[in-house]
Amino acid sequence: MTLALRIRKARRHAGASQQALADRIGVTRGAVANWECANAVPATSRMGKIARVTGVSYEWLAAGRGTMLPDSPPEEPPTPAVDADFVEDPVERQLLEAFRLASMRVRKQAMKTLKISARRYVE
Repeated sequence: MTLALRIRKARRHAGASQQALADRIGVTRGAVANWECANAVPATSRMGKIARVTGVSYEWLAAGRGTMLPDSPPEEPPTPAVDADFVEDPVERQLLEAFRLASMRVRKQAMKTLKISARRYVE
């Protein structure tokens, strides 16, 4: 899982909007949006604040190691369909990351398009 996705997951875990998280750590909403879209990377000190404010493990947030929540049991090992870090094809990885960041409406539209395209190859 990318840093951008971990930041988004941490924010959602805390039930915070981008603006609420930004206010709590002293940055703009645009900065949070840029981190979640992988257009920028927060400074190490900011990652510490994000971890504290959202209640997630700093090690998980910063490096993707360990568990998301401090003192929680280890998570199951990720599978290729769940964690983009284990997808070797760069195009497939990019598609998976974009899909994860998309709204539900865009996801449904993409699935419809993929199903139509897949039928062409099967028939």
